[in-house]
Amino acid sequence: MKTSIVLNIVLAVALLVLGGKLFFGKQAAPAAAEPTSAEDAVMENILTRASVRSYQDKAIEEEKIEKLLRAGMAAPTAGDKRPWHFVVVTDYAVREKLAATNPYATMALDAPLDIVVCGDTTNTFPGEGKDFWVQDLSAATENILLAAHAMGLGAVWTGTYPIKERQQMTAEVLGLPDHLIPLATICIGYPEKPVEPKQKFDEKNISYNTYGGAATTLKHAAATPQEKPFHAFDIEDDFNHNPFTIFGNHGLLLAAGNKDGFNAMTIGWGAMGTLWRKPAVTVYVAEKRYTHEFMERSKYFTVMRFKDNSIVDYMGTHSGRDGDKAKALGLHTLYTENGTPYFAEADLVIECETMYAEPFDKAAFRNQVPKNLYADFPAGVHSFYIGEVVKALKR
Repeated sequence: MKTSIVLNIVLAVALLVLGGKLFFGKQAAPAAAEPTSAEDAVMENILTRASVRSYQDKAIEEEKIEKLLRAGMAAPTAGDKRPWHFVVVTDYAVREKLAATNPYATMALDAPLDIVVCGDTTNTFPGEGKDFWVQDLSAATENILLAAHAMGLGAVWTGTYPIKERQQMTAEVLGLPDHLIPLATICIGYPEKPVEPKQKFDEKNISYNTYGGAATTLKHAAATPQEKPFHAFDIEDDFNHNPFTIFGNHGLLLAAGNKDGFNAMTIGWGAMGTLWRKPAVTVYVAEKRYTHEFMERSKYFTVMRFKDNSIVDYMGTHSGRDGDKAKALGLHTLYTENGTPYFAEADLVIECETMYAEPFDKAAFRNQVPKNLYADFPAGVHSFYIGEVVKALKR
């Protein structure tokens, strides 16, 4: 008995799956894998929606039309004004006239359902806020499009506002009073054929915090540097980095300046050791780099190491002359007792007091390596700065 029941259930499920495949194969794009959560279901519906412009000769059920309208009126609205009015058009003669109001809305004739979304100008804000209805109705229109897709329908948004001629023609077709402005006509029907969604995501169209802000901003802006505070250490007794590779592996950050202004740049050259009986760091900055002017007038500088290589990459490919790189990255700027800048997101900070600074003398080069490098180097000859380590911080 139990075996018979299980077998019947399996057969029923198989028939449902087969029937679903046959149904959707004729009317819509193949269904994606079943979402694993409400979030997945919402994202799946948004990302697979596409504009559908050809439809089956099949009426849309009244209960689905009501759901579409409920979805539209569930949209956010400024001040809860709800300045919308929806004209539901199913009559063939009216659809034919609607199709003539917009050269890009000819599908309004073939769509079994057209919903004209109108803004009620008597139910909006005075003054500068009077056009908030456009945003409210745009949100309502998108809600209807997404609801249609979720119900297995196809739809397309055809714009009316702000083209005056289209507005006037649509108003005449529908007999709209002067206070109702048609924003768009949504053409809806059962899809005649599957339509693939367009992949529109493009990272070039994204900034973080400020225009041009890098993607790393999200990680750094959300960080709470105080959770893992720095502590000072003796660099001569407790330095566990290889001085031959610490600069070259991915580069360090060099910063110079003060609270009135500073710049940071990526450096791949440097040296660490002992000079004049002092723990010392030597860094090199080309004369045309923006940081060079800060190094020339600052008594101190900092060298920093980061676990996140994207910070070093960004600092090495953008100039401080073009904008605040630290702000674009969402970095938190701190200052030593000497007023030298460093970033809270670093995992190693070495502050140095400049003991010696001088540009390279090309006449002093003894082999072809530096000669060849500077033969065609637009940033100019490097200056080298030898600094005594006065503070070392790590996490």
